[in-house]
Formats: sequence, structure tokens, C-alpha cells
Amino acid sequence: MRRPVPKRHRTFARAMRNEPTDAEAVLWDIVRGKRLEGLRFRRQHPISNYIVDFVCLEEKLIIEVDGGQHAGNVRDTRRDTELQTLGYTVLRFWNEDVLQNGDGVAQMILHACGKRRL
Repeated sequence: MRRPVPKRHRTFARAMRNEPTDAEAVLWDIVRGKRLEGLRFRRQHPISNYIVDFVCLEEKLIIEVDGGQHAGNVRDTRRDTELQTLGYTVLRFWNEDVLQNGDGVAQMILHACGKRRL
């Protein structure tokens, strides 16, 4: 069952799109415009009571790019569990992984979608 997204989440998500972190900007450059094997991603997209960093709705894949403040974060675990109950797969990458190994991150995303790079 799909929950309505609160208006404040939509407004906040729109604002967050204009202020990405460095790692979010790098990952967006990798996945935007169907650059990654034709997969269509949205960024800072509201789902239920959350705003996810990136989502491919067709694959039901959520990608979160995290800094050190997320290490061992119990709220993130609860959030991931709730999103998984909605049928999404959640991948989390550290900022440094995205910044230093964008190709490896892209391969992991494709693997999660069951696609292989040609």
C-alpha cells in the first residue's frame, strides 16, 4: 500500500536537490540521464516518510550515500527495514567510496539490479 508523501517532504527534497554533497554530485553524474545501462534514477526522492538520496523506481532500488555520522546509526537500520517492507532494496555507500571508486560503486549498483556491463 502506497502512503501519501507529506508536502513538507516534497518541499525539503526539492531544496536538497539544489545542495548535493560532493559524493552525491559524483554519483548523480554516474547515474543521471540513464547513463548507467539505461536505468532511470531520481535523486532526493520522497518515499513514504523518508527522502532517499537516489532511487530507481523500476528496479525498486534505493541508494544512500553516507558520511561518518551514519556509522552504526540505529535510525538508518529502522529506515532501511521499513523501506524493504515496501519492496525496495537499499544499498549504502560511504562518501569516500563514491569519491574514490565511482566505477566500483557503479558495478555494485548494476550487480544489485542483475545487469552486467558489456
